[in-house]
Amino acid sequence: MPSVKIVNGQQIVVEALDPAQRFSRFLAKPFLQMRYNREIVLAILRRELRSRFVGSAGGWLWAVAAPLFAISVYTFAFTTKLQMSFVGEQGQKPIAYALFIFAGLVVFNFFSEMAYRSPMLLHEYAHFIKQTIFPSDMLAVISTLRAAAFTAIGVVVLLICVGVVTGGLHWTVVFVPLVFLPLMAFLMGLAWFLCAIGAFTRDAGYLMINVVPLFMFMTPVFFTHTAMPPPWDILLYANALTSYVEVMRDIVLIGKLPNPLVVLWMLATSIFTFYFGYWFFDRYRNVIVDVI
Repeated sequence: MPSVKIVNGQQIVVEALDPAQRFSRFLAKPFLQMRYNREIVLAILRRELRSRFVGSAGGWLWAVAAPLFAISVYTFAFTTKLQMSFVGEQGQKPIAYALFIFAGLVVFNFFSEMAYRSPMLLHEYAHFIKQTIFPSDMLAVISTLRAAAFTAIGVVVLLICVGVVTGGLHWTVVFVPLVFLPLMAFLMGLAWFLCAIGAFTRDAGYLMINVVPLFMFMTPVFFTHTAMPPPWDILLYANALTSYVEVMRDIVLIGKLPNPLVVLWMLATSIFTFYFGYWFFDRYRNVIVDVI
């Protein structure tokens, strides 16, 4: 039954919801917000994408040149006297090790861009948030979509290089979007959480600057989890990025379906982080306006 509350001398009818209804509304809320604010999201996203290379003669060519340059350096480093020996499950050669690293960096760089920017994201748009009725929760969505656009270019470059080096692509590459979407949800939730923390203290931004570079060596970018002795090979999955990196390599480089347990863990971390991040942000949404 609906209840009636008195606010400023006026009667307001409040709909009574059972726990199941409240939970279902919570699950739907972030997606309903995205749908309702889609025009604002797309407008700001277009502006951010255009501003990325403002004043540059190369423009969007730099978005393609950056991953190409990176993979060229790795190829040089691991096919010359500087090469490191690496033998994976399929006996990868040094040139494949360059692709091995790049596949891990595609995932990690997506994470690092979000981790670096998110704590200061609300401060960037403080004027809009304070002066207008601005959907502050959509900033994490916009930031994730912006980073995803450039990450997608890196994925395309990776696929092209794999096709050139190996003479073709594995059929399992059709599952790349199924890795990309959970990764976006994971990072969106992380962005909501870091946005809220960053609103209260700028130390969150400085913490990310110091922690993220170290975090790279806790993520299997330069190695595989099978290279770790027990029980570290399993404990490595406590780092949520491990599952995304390993699944990306399985379907793009090796051409095999990933371990179902790893996929379940990947989806679990994605869903949990997405909703926890949104819940945390939504909990302090009204306070954030006063502290940024």
